[in-house]
Amino acid sequence: MRVLRVFNNNVVLARDDAGRDVILTGRGLGYQARPGREVDPVAVQRTFVPVDGRDPDHLAELLASIPPEHIQLVGEALTEVGLDDTVLRNPALVVALADHISFAVRRLEHGLIIEYPLLGEVKNLYSREYAQALTLLAAVNDRLETQLPDGEAVALALHLVNAGFSTGDLSYTYTMTAVISQLIEVIELTFDVRLDEGSVSVGRFITHLRYLFVRIQQHQQLTDQPSVIGTAIKESYPQAAECAERLAGILELRLGSPLTSDETSYLALHVARVANDTI
Repeated sequence: MRVLRVFNNNVVLARDDAGRDVILTGRGLGYQARPGREVDPVAVQRTFVPVDGRDPDHLAELLASIPPEHIQLVGEALTEVGLDDTVLRNPALVVALADHISFAVRRLEHGLIIEYPLLGEVKNLYSREYAQALTLLAAVNDRLETQLPDGEAVALALHLVNAGFSTGDLSYTYTMTAVISQLIEVIELTFDVRLDEGSVSVGRFITHLRYLFVRIQQHQQLTDQPSVIGTAIKESYPQAAECAERLAGILELRLGSPLTSDETSYLALHVARVANDTI
């Protein structure tokens, strides 16, 4: 394999012997590496092969923003709980889970604890994935000094569910693309910022929207009353909450379905993150 691009000391984009662009991770793998050079196979800890037309450069950029120890522990935890086949079908799942775990650890370090009010829905709608998430959370906590709360199993379960989402309706894909651009424009006007649609933070926001669109299409929006997290987010990020209400109105107009209060609350959390990138 030869190096195509170096993202940091631990992440490189390479081309394998089959002619595929692959993302390689490993401590020191990118140190003094240069495009065109052979990859040291001994230094490679994990190989990611983008699927479903995913942009390998963007996926690698996201990987480079995650501490390598979090990527490694998530990979080990997935293997321990027997989710190897799921990862092989969708290697981006490791990236999504590692990004979530890393964010959750940082939240705890800053004293921000989120109580997910979706336990009942996740248990009922996605019982298999929730059971897997409980086991996965235990395996993750075995490898962390900072113990994540039990509620994180809800979020992990949703990541497992989202890994299996797909839609072949191109017209809906076109609609989603147009709506995403409109929502980003509203955020920019609200916060007086210019967002880079190729950045990691905006990429995370778009991923959240894609999964939200699928839930809307499948009539499986997240609901729980009263919404504890909604109140907490409104108090912590009032401007983001107001912006999310405007975005919810646009989504209802464009997609023909109103957002539930919980979906709007989670949308507000992602708006705060993409606008400030400090929460």
